[in-house]
Amino acid sequence: MRNITPMSALTGCSRLLVAATMLLMLAACSTTEIAEVEEPTAAPVTGQTNDPAPGFENVAAGSEEDFILNVGRRTYFTQDSATLDSVAKATLDKQAIWLNSNPQWMVKLQGFADDTGSASAMATLSQRRADAVMAYLVSKGVDASRVWAKGYGNDREVRDCTSRSCKVQNRRVVSNLRTQRDSV
Repeated sequence: MRNITPMSALTGCSRLLVAATMLLMLAACSTTEIAEVEEPTAAPVTGQTNDPAPGFENVAAGSEEDFILNVGRRTYFTQDSATLDSVAKATLDKQAIWLNSNPQWMVKLQGFADDTGSASAMATLSQRRADAVMAYLVSKGVDASRVWAKGYGNDREVRDCTSRSCKVQNRRVVSNLRTQRDSV
């Protein structure tokens, strides 16, 4: 004798209807109260360019995250140059204001270059870039004892690539916050 289960007794269309009903019943179970406890409410998005990025609405002023997100820590250079252009100076002006407002931080300036020359030439160029950034920050009032520079040449490329638009990412100085001076 054959066992007949409730689902096997139903026709195809009826099965679909029962399955849909069961699914709706499960969906009606509410977890809103739990979700409200687990997830903070998102800041309203106004469509402005200065809206906080999702997940970063509560970044503490004066924190490393604040520096990275709201100031910017990378300064870029043109090929074979350690000269600061207007874009680089604008970034460094913001860094200087932030660093002068947050004297608890020190900054290690790490210079980098792309692979358009010998290793020694790239090491020299990356050091010149880091020194140029340091001199500019000091000229904007950042205490020289809080800043130090190290050129790394092309040892630490962001991307290994050949296109011009890609290589520019390697021509940079990164301003890394520190609470104490480390070795260069």
